[in-house]
Amino acid sequence: MSLHPSLKTKPSGLSQFRTVLTRDERIKMLNERGDFKDGDSPLGLVKVGQRRVVTKKKKKVEKEDDAAEADS
Repeated sequence: MSLHPSLKTKPSGLSQFRTVLTRDERIKMLNERGDFKDGDSPLGLVKVGQRRVVTKKKKKVEKEDDAAEADS
């Protein structure tokens, strides 16, 4: 039986952004925020949002500057 293409793992697939965290990662983030203390149960943890920060690329302004200098 063949494997569906979407289920195949690629090296690039391992480095993609993950929205689901493991329990260890969630506990680490909660410790940093101060919401998890030693002795607390690792079961029933609160949700931890993970957002990807996307920065927009800067538009090239050099072309406009070059055109203005050429006109002068």
